Amino acid sequence: MTISIPLFPLGAVLAPDGVLPLQIFEVRYLHMIGQCIADGSPFGVVLLTAGNEVRAPERSERFADTGTLASIDTHHAPSPGLIQVVCRGGARFRVLHAEVQAAGLWMAEVELLAADQSVRIPAELRGAADALDRVLASLDEVPEDRWPFRPPFLLDDCGWVANRWCELLPLPIAQKHSLLMLDNPLIRLELLHDMLDEHGLITS
Repeated sequence: MTISIPLFPLGAVLAPDGVLPLQIFEVRYLHMIGQCIADGSPFGVVLLTAGNEVRAPERSERFADTGTLASIDTHHAPSPGLIQVVCRGGARFRVLHAEVQAAGLWMAEVELLAADQSVRIPAELRGAADALDRVLASLDEVPEDRWPFRPPFLLDDCGWVANRWCELLPLPIAQKHSLLMLDNPLIRLELLHDMLDEHGLITS
């Protein structure tokens, strides 16, 4: 399936079911976000590989050719020219064609990628889910709107657990992007389980 969407190149990645807070102040993105709020449409988050998040005329933007749809969960305009939004990650996609408009906003034709198959976590990788459960328990004193992820908590699902650890671990951003774009959730979790073990976060 192909769709046409605006793109938001960022120095961050968004995982399916992930949470991404943004402060919008550039004119090109204020209009984009306003349209998305008005009609409930998503935009695409892509990893910035060259250039700046804030547009600089002397530097062109380049970005990865894969990304994630973002839908706006909540929005707030605390002052003129500023919109604060919290976005939820949706389907991953591949950019087929992108072009920049006169106002600096990128529009793209993208192909939606298949969602992760639901794969139950095998016993040998269960430590990653148990460690994430401990993280969830530690959030009891934190307001829910500031949690790094939202329910439902799919602690038996390889893809969901792997994606949450990909968001939480202090990995290089390019590595996070590569992990999130792996099409096999079991392999993704195996790789992250090894990293957790190296960090001493897996308990026997």
